[in-house]
Amino acid sequence: MKQSLQLKLGQQLTMTPQLQQAIRLLQLSTLDLQQEIQEALESNPLLEIPEDESHEIGDDQTDGFDGINDGQELEKTASENFDEGTELGSTEVANIPDDLPVDTQWDDLLPSASASAPAPSADENFEGDIGATSTGSDSLREQLLWQLSLTRLSDTDRLIALSIIDATDDNGRLLLTEEDIYNSLVNDIEIDPDEVVAVLHRLQQFEPSGVCARSLQECLQIQLNHLPASTPWLDQAKLIIGRYLKQLATSDYAQILRRTRLQEHELKDVLNLIQSLDPNPGHTAVPEEIEYIVPDVFVSKKDGRWLVELNPDIAPKLRINNNYASLIKRADNSADNMFLRDNLQEARWFLKSLHNRNETLMKVATRIVEHQRNFLEYGAEAMKPLVLHDIAAAVEMHESTISRATTNKYMHTPRGIFELKYFFSSHVATAAGGECSSTAIRALIKKLVAAENPRRPLSDNKITLLLQEQGISVARRTIAKYRDTLFIPPSNERKRLV
Repeated sequence: MKQSLQLKLGQQLTMTPQLQQAIRLLQLSTLDLQQEIQEALESNPLLEIPEDESHEIGDDQTDGFDGINDGQELEKTASENFDEGTELGSTEVANIPDDLPVDTQWDDLLPSASASAPAPSADENFEGDIGATSTGSDSLREQLLWQLSLTRLSDTDRLIALSIIDATDDNGRLLLTEEDIYNSLVNDIEIDPDEVVAVLHRLQQFEPSGVCARSLQECLQIQLNHLPASTPWLDQAKLIIGRYLKQLATSDYAQILRRTRLQEHELKDVLNLIQSLDPNPGHTAVPEEIEYIVPDVFVSKKDGRWLVELNPDIAPKLRINNNYASLIKRADNSADNMFLRDNLQEARWFLKSLHNRNETLMKVATRIVEHQRNFLEYGAEAMKPLVLHDIAAAVEMHESTISRATTNKYMHTPRGIFELKYFFSSHVATAAGGECSSTAIRALIKKLVAAENPRRPLSDNKITLLLQEQGISVARRTIAKYRDTLFIPPSNERKRLV
């Protein structure tokens, strides 16, 4: 084959480094953005936080409507010369020249996210320390090991106890049988099956009550046995858990009343005692880490108009350091001057990307509030159908940009804090030819279930008929799907005694 050279012309769309940075900052959550800003402050000497923080970010970014001032301009431009630095806040932006230095290191501006240090793991052979204390943040295994260290056991029993603890899941339920635990230890130590059972009963006395149980029935029985003997209806609760747990699971109260010879009001008191027990003691004993949500946008009603403003505390106020910027000389190509020159350019890019993020977030939030004003006035039942394309067309942006702007971004409203994605929902046609939001349908289902008769809860088919009476045509399987998303059990499990 003969070798030859060919010249081929073509066009392709290439994302500039500035656009890549703007897109990445737009999709960051509030906490990630604060970390990104901190990294930029540490890596770029020309970025700084001004000492005077009297200027609020949201002062120039507040939009009200009813009527809505669509023509309000959110952007403020501040020209900046290369020989002098100009203070820039999150609402100010510098002019970026078209000719970018080719030797600019983009990796300096966008450092790769370093992996967080792994959390110290507990020693697998840890047997506790006498002076140790069990804190609320410890895992269930650590709590059991700490209690084991305070228990007098022989070396053999301690090995059995460690095996039982290792076979206990996070909910406190024992995953292996006594025979399995015995078979795993019999080759290493001389033990009897009865020893495994004895150690298991010893561990079942640990806190939280009901831990290391082999079944739900045993878990509830352990908790009942730990209650004081003077507890009202304790014997009846033990009887129902021991003999009629299946009837209780299927809400067959008529059979329970007939077999236990209890009155209806007495059975109700017994059930209240049983419902106070914890079926997953290990899960509730270790509290989940609280994840605080910082809203990006505040929505409030003033003088009959809904106002939208950015949270001024989500990001520090940044500016370019005037002292370093004044040291840059145009004709100087020294290493120091080029270093300052490149960092000044990168600082301008970063500030402009922050401004674009705030501007986009403000536009999107304003349009969402404008569209979902009825939700703010009347609640979830008045939610209107909304898709990304509607907001994208209103703000003249691509749907992917709207998706990034609404992911992990939260809005503080008088009705609570909601992710911006919450306001987007599909629609269902109504009998009058209109549209009803799926979020509004879920709210109606929740309202109907809350008002139902506990003796005769509404079935999915009945809920479908009730919605049809309101002009909303929804299939029964759709009702079942929405009910599952609301964590509402089926009608047979919702049946209760009055």
